[in-house]
Amino acid sequence: MTLHCAVLDDYQDVALTLADWSSLPGSVEVRSLQEHFTSEEALAAEVGDCEILVVMRERTPVTASLLARLPRLRLLITSGMRNASIDVEAAARHGVTVCGTASNSEPPAELTWALILGLARHVTAESTALREGGPWQSTLGTDLHGSRLALVGLGKIGAKVARVGQAFGMDVVAWSRNLTDERAAEHGVERAASLEELLEAGDFVSVHLQLSERTRGLIGARELRRMRRTAYLVNTSRAAIVDQAALVQALREGWIAGAGSDVFAQEPLPADDPLRTAPNFVGLPHLGYVTRRNYEGYFRQAVEDIAAYLAGSPVRTLAEPAARV
Repeated sequence: MTLHCAVLDDYQDVALTLADWSSLPGSVEVRSLQEHFTSEEALAAEVGDCEILVVMRERTPVTASLLARLPRLRLLITSGMRNASIDVEAAARHGVTVCGTASNSEPPAELTWALILGLARHVTAESTALREGGPWQSTLGTDLHGSRLALVGLGKIGAKVARVGQAFGMDVVAWSRNLTDERAAEHGVERAASLEELLEAGDFVSVHLQLSERTRGLIGARELRRMRRTAYLVNTSRAAIVDQAALVQALREGWIAGAGSDVFAQEPLPADDPLRTAPNFVGLPHLGYVTRRNYEGYFRQAVEDIAAYLAGSPVRTLAEPAARV
């Protein structure tokens, strides 16, 4: 019996070249899809023959309604061990095993600095002017040395960002609801007493929290107004942590100096999204985890997950709903 496996949202068309899919039994037929399906009906029509799906992060939500359209599905694999867009409880009800892979925290930390440096030195504007024959030097950069880096969250990624900030000679302060003085001191970071105190103190504010009901909309209009008019906001975590409408207003009305984001409420970002034309905004198409090393790990372990499942011993299963992880 042939088993059909589809890799969804393989934007770069690299999934089948970065792992040895031929090591799977010959009964497994694998294909990759580069097109992003926004309609559950269209997606179900495309992959309705599949017993196995491999999804990339949260590009395609796997909801209860989608699962109901895929009666043949038996194994769902996500890159990473946390995926808030998968309804794990519904998957269990439909008899679908959900597995994950490891994911490196260095790439999103590195991309955070691409955004911070891009904003501080006006890289997009200056590069565009150079390429298009515009003015030679039209901006003044902001020094990192001696400025304050304010981290909303000091987990694995936040801690890595903190170390780089310290190497630049920045004063680093952090806040989260669960951050203790001991953990802050362990990383040589000052702990802010509140989010409000953190936002008021930061020259560069960088978000590094998991999305949950407690963090959804954490930074809205009131919080953005607390930031310095000369400050920059960077978000490489999840878009919903920052109120997107309030961010657009903050940029248009000059509440803050600028913002950078790698994450958006809807991805790919719609052509008419107001962030595309917001002033002093640097946006990237969710590249935080998109590196060769991460992808090789994702797809290699996806192959391992499939082989283990077929052998009757699934590994790296997501037993709890993603929202509780």
